[in-house]
Amino acid sequence: MIHLRKRILSHLLRPPSPVSAAHISPLFSPHRLLSATKCVAPNPFAIEDYLVSTCGLTREQALKSSKWISHLKHPSNPDAVLAFLSDLGLSRAEVATVVAKDPRVLCADVGRTLAPRVAELADLGLSRPDIARLFILGQNHFRHSSLRLNLEFWISVFGSLDQFLQALKINGALLSKSIEKVAKPNLALLEECGISVSDVTNPNAFLYRMLTTSPKHLQEALTRVHEFGIHPSSSAFSRGLRTFAVLSSEKLTKNIQLLEKLGWSRDAISLAVRREPTILGLTEERVRRSLEFLIGDVGLEIPYIARMPALMNYSIDRRLLPRNCLMNFLKAKGLFSAEFSFFSIATISNEKFLHKYVRPYEESFPGLAAAFASSCAGKHQWEQLYETTCKKRNS
Repeated sequence: MIHLRKRILSHLLRPPSPVSAAHISPLFSPHRLLSATKCVAPNPFAIEDYLVSTCGLTREQALKSSKWISHLKHPSNPDAVLAFLSDLGLSRAEVATVVAKDPRVLCADVGRTLAPRVAELADLGLSRPDIARLFILGQNHFRHSSLRLNLEFWISVFGSLDQFLQALKINGALLSKSIEKVAKPNLALLEECGISVSDVTNPNAFLYRMLTTSPKHLQEALTRVHEFGIHPSSSAFSRGLRTFAVLSSEKLTKNIQLLEKLGWSRDAISLAVRREPTILGLTEERVRRSLEFLIGDVGLEIPYIARMPALMNYSIDRRLLPRNCLMNFLKAKGLFSAEFSFFSIATISNEKFLHKYVRPYEESFPGLAAAFASSCAGKHQWEQLYETTCKKRNS
């Protein structure tokens, strides 16, 4: 038994050799491993130590994971699973990731469960590296007999395995929810709203989560979008549907009440939500801090913010504050006599902002670009720059 365990460990530490996508290497076939490990271990099987020394988990991970597999009395089945994973192409670190996320994989029957899943996926045209990627992301779904049908469905929806795996990284529930009762009704509703999953080019957490939410909840989200008067043809429509679909009614109500406590009228809230519904998904801390900055530091009023609610979504420390400080610096130097639109200052791209407001004044104020870059990184040096330039002018 000890020699067998050493062979498995050494195999896990070596790069896997290429093998056929539909077959397990004969050296590590489940039948040979299981027959070779039927003898009882000479010492009691310590599952927590096994998870650390053999599977590569940390002691903390092992303590947490061992609760799920405490019934294991000897390492024969876990050894067979580890050999299977190694033969599939997973590295030792990836094996540790899989076991930490789904410790019960060590109880899976290689011959009856894991190997058939590999064969089914190979029949779909997946390469061995693709199957390994799916195993890492799919967690316990890999053990389910519905995996092939679910995967085939989602690949047809997303257009490719790569696109689906991107979505699976964000929403691991895609493989667990019912296709007929959840996925298809949600997709149908989204298509009615003009939203197609296959058209999404960048990973979208809100959209991917909508696919597995309760169809009833998604329908209620659509109702809220209409109640706020967000027109289906507006760019805010899909953002509103995504926001309302992933947030509970309690969370939405709480954020509306928060805005009212902070001095917003119902009309101002409705206007802001129609233009940028995502503000209702912000945390209370984020809402309070954004408004404190926009009202207290910039000097904006609630009606202005309600017309330009996207301001609340921008980072204060890395975008709004640095730009506001720079503009105040330039105004203090007499370069701006008229008031500027803070919304245009905030929403302009970084490259355009540098081109228009930083580079033209770098020669007159050496260190301006560096001060702005430091400010965007959270280190504000405007007072120091102001004092430096004043000394140079007076010398």
